[in-house]
Amino acid sequence: MSPAFLLRALTGVLLAVALASPVHASGHGAEKPAAEKPPEPPPRPPMPKKPPPPKVQPVRKVPEGGLDKVSFGTNWVAEAEHGGFFQAVADGTYKAYGLDVSIVPGGPNVNNRALLIAGKLDFFMTANTLQSFDAVANNVPVVAIAAIFQKDPQVFLSHPESKVETLDDLKPLTLFVSKEGIASYFQWLKSEYGFSEAKVKPYTFNPQPFIIDRRSAMQGYVTSEPFTVEQAAKFKPNVLLLADYGLNGYSTLIETRRDMIDKNPEMIQRFVDASIVGWYHYLYGDNSAGNAMIKKLNPEMTDAMLAYSVDKMKQYGIVDSGDATKNGIGAMNDDRYASFFDKMARAGVVQRGLDFRKSYTLQFINKGVGVDLRPTQQ
Repeated sequence: MSPAFLLRALTGVLLAVALASPVHASGHGAEKPAAEKPPEPPPRPPMPKKPPPPKVQPVRKVPEGGLDKVSFGTNWVAEAEHGGFFQAVADGTYKAYGLDVSIVPGGPNVNNRALLIAGKLDFFMTANTLQSFDAVANNVPVVAIAAIFQKDPQVFLSHPESKVETLDDLKPLTLFVSKEGIASYFQWLKSEYGFSEAKVKPYTFNPQPFIIDRRSAMQGYVTSEPFTVEQAAKFKPNVLLLADYGLNGYSTLIETRRDMIDKNPEMIQRFVDASIVGWYHYLYGDNSAGNAMIKKLNPEMTDAMLAYSVDKMKQYGIVDSGDATKNGIGAMNDDRYASFFDKMARAGVVQRGLDFRKSYTLQFINKGVGVDLRPTQQ
């Protein structure tokens, strides 16, 4: 599993251009009218448009005692898919919101969610909505408070000669799927699209079996595995993003404990707002500071991999699409949660009677924070 915002205030520029442009007057260059009929005065310049209402401003309260110390655990080693959080640390955004944030990277032998539950961390980055549902099912007192990824980045990669254009085109192929994938999204593929586990072979996060077998497809993240395959096999795989076919759960969510929400909602709001701004900076601005921090923590990460991941996050609308275009990065809504839960219940992934609404709260999001940081043209 592998996961940049430039403030372009174009309003003043566009207004200046509009005022500098010549005003069109009817009859310009025509013969002078007869004396008995004096020329009509040129029309008045158009009234300037009213400025848009001010956007919701994020909370920037610095505590009297200094910065609040906050710990945030990710679910994997440092990578571009976590870039907005590292950017907010590196460029001082968290400090501007009164926070001294320490990011604790995850990894194959690190369980940061357990540390969140034990009170050793304040926030955790969970992979997807199903994990939030699982917390409710197991009475784990954590809540999703923002969804950084509007689209789950889960994809299937196939060889170019397979000419895979739709999900149905995958059915005749051997499918390399992880154990976790079989228990989650593949059950949805069976329920919604009639896939069969008879075509599945274990995926061990090694692309070589897929590269060798031209009649196969491999799971991956749109932000990483296609790049890995291109580098190793020297061909560009076809990519199908499952989110474009109805897998509409959120991904890369921020979780915290219920007691944190009760005790310090103001601090949580500042953390969410600053994280959102960090993500705008990382996607659309100068993200060199965030990337430098990522590479320091993960020496195996390359500039090429980071650039590829950021490009794909923007190209596929992984972070900034859907509700996020209006409500800001991190957006979530009740209807989408209900839709995703219904799909997973039909697929047998979750129990129908689960009170899934306990898995999240909309208290800290959908406020339009940072939307003015999105470039007008991307």
